[in-house]
Amino acid sequence: MTMTVADYVLARLSEWGVEHVYGYPGDGINGLLAAWGRAENEPRFIQSRHEEMAALEAVGYAKFSGRLGVCAATSGPGAIHLLNGLYDAKLDHVPVVALVGQTHRSAMGGSYQQEVDLHSLFKDVASDFLETVTVPEQLPNVLDRAIRTAYARRAPTAVIIPADVQDLEYSPPTHEFKMVPSSLDRSGWSAVPSSGALERAAEVLNAGERVAILVGQGAAGARGEVQRVAETLGAGVAKALLGLDVLSDELPYVTGAIGLLGTRPSYELMRDCDTLLTIGSSFPYTQFLPEYGKARAVQIDLDPHMIGLRYPYEVNLVGDARETLLRLLPLLHRKEDRDWQEEIIARVQRWREVMKRRAELSADPINPEYVAHCLDPLLPDDAIITCDSGSVANWYARHLRMRGRMRASLSGTLATMGCGVPYAIGAKFGRPERPVVALVGDGAMQMNGMSELITAAKYRHAWENPRLVIGVWNNQDLNQVTWEMRAMGGAPQFPPSQGIPDVSYARFAESLGMTGIRVERPEHVEQAWREALSAEGPAVVEFLTDPSVPPIPPHATWEQMESTLEAIVMGDPDRAGMVRQGLKAKVQELLPHRSHRSSRAQRG
Repeated sequence: MTMTVADYVLARLSEWGVEHVYGYPGDGINGLLAAWGRAENEPRFIQSRHEEMAALEAVGYAKFSGRLGVCAATSGPGAIHLLNGLYDAKLDHVPVVALVGQTHRSAMGGSYQQEVDLHSLFKDVASDFLETVTVPEQLPNVLDRAIRTAYARRAPTAVIIPADVQDLEYSPPTHEFKMVPSSLDRSGWSAVPSSGALERAAEVLNAGERVAILVGQGAAGARGEVQRVAETLGAGVAKALLGLDVLSDELPYVTGAIGLLGTRPSYELMRDCDTLLTIGSSFPYTQFLPEYGKARAVQIDLDPHMIGLRYPYEVNLVGDARETLLRLLPLLHRKEDRDWQEEIIARVQRWREVMKRRAELSADPINPEYVAHCLDPLLPDDAIITCDSGSVANWYARHLRMRGRMRASLSGTLATMGCGVPYAIGAKFGRPERPVVALVGDGAMQMNGMSELITAAKYRHAWENPRLVIGVWNNQDLNQVTWEMRAMGGAPQFPPSQGIPDVSYARFAESLGMTGIRVERPEHVEQAWREALSAEGPAVVEFLTDPSVPPIPPHATWEQMESTLEAIVMGDPDRAGMVRQGLKAKVQELLPHRSHRSSRAQRG
């Protein structure tokens, strides 16, 4: 039987171990769709409701499976819709390949229907590898390079295949001039720094008396080694939001998230340390790092293009986190004085007490912190957690404690709204045996989460463990930007831009055959989470939360953190106004050039 280019593309993807392709149909990829029919849907085509969701599902799949994410879209509008998800992959360093259709070659340049200059469109987002297949002999090289580059650079790549080329008979490259052969194998490899660089790094770390460690997602494969370094140096460990699942929060010296959405102990850890070790993180907000000149610093990063950024590091170690730490550990001296680490532990304990007290304060109708606080102890130790952008990310970062085999992620650098539900769907295909929980604000649900519930309902029977819980904070407010306006601009809520309709997400879920739970009183919060987590399939549980509860910045004083929520919620407007002014000054002090329009939530 004759093999077309489209047939070959799918066969080659299967040879690379690709099991799922997330996409939406269109006539620009009709050849591929027909090939999927002939291949009996291998690799499996997962139909999203929108191409942006397909790309975000591919990102979620790649983040939680550790394997390549693949998405597909038609020409013109389909290709354009992919961009946001692909930029999420680019900025969070996630391997994704996009297969994109294009108009017939004979029509290109003729202002034909859905003809878009795809090379110009994708040249930034897929800058590491972007190519158009114009003849069959370009394959398999083009596809193989797209896959290898995505893995090697941890980045999105794109392969454009015009519709007529998809239907051509496949013929491999021959052994002659102007032909480029290819091969499948991709062996594992590890980069390690030189022994001299390791010795210089050890000298810096051994000389420090108050060592702080900052870990990001690049340290994910070095959990045991990071723990050993922290215990050897008597250090505290802060985590960038993309690295929240790198180290267990059950370790007493782990201070939690860093940044505007982070914790007070992480802020104090960086403020008071004399030595900084950054592992696998490009956390960009230097105002939350030690003041320049106050700390000596060492960085470990796999990517030589990202090394030396963010802080004046004295030693920059280019290498895999685990392999580098294994070589660094024998050079480190155990610090016998534990006063610094004991101080860190005491601060973490105090922070948890304050967070508990804040969560338990009354609000109208439900304190949003209480929703996350109740979820924390109920989460299975093997749960996968996705979080959307917005004020919900504050509660995720501050109230959920990573433990066991938990995995968690959000849109760390792009901070795009609408990633929570598609990430969760991608995670379910990547880890179908594990429960997945998505934490989403009502703004993100109205943006695209509700439509993607249809995808979850469609594929619910494909997952070994059917538990997929979507928790929705329903406050009828685009709350993160509202609070940014209040804190940095002193402006009240502007309802025409910030207010959104009250939608019954639970009833919508029920209309799709899912479990739907709507919670309007705080005494029902814990039981609602229990019901959703024990449901036999996907469940949506929505909580009517108070939009007036502020996400306190981590550099607020302990006293402000303990009293601000009470002042605002308990109806003391004079005291609340004074506290808000103090918080505004704190934010402006650290973020003097930041506009609330620049992002939906500062990540880290």
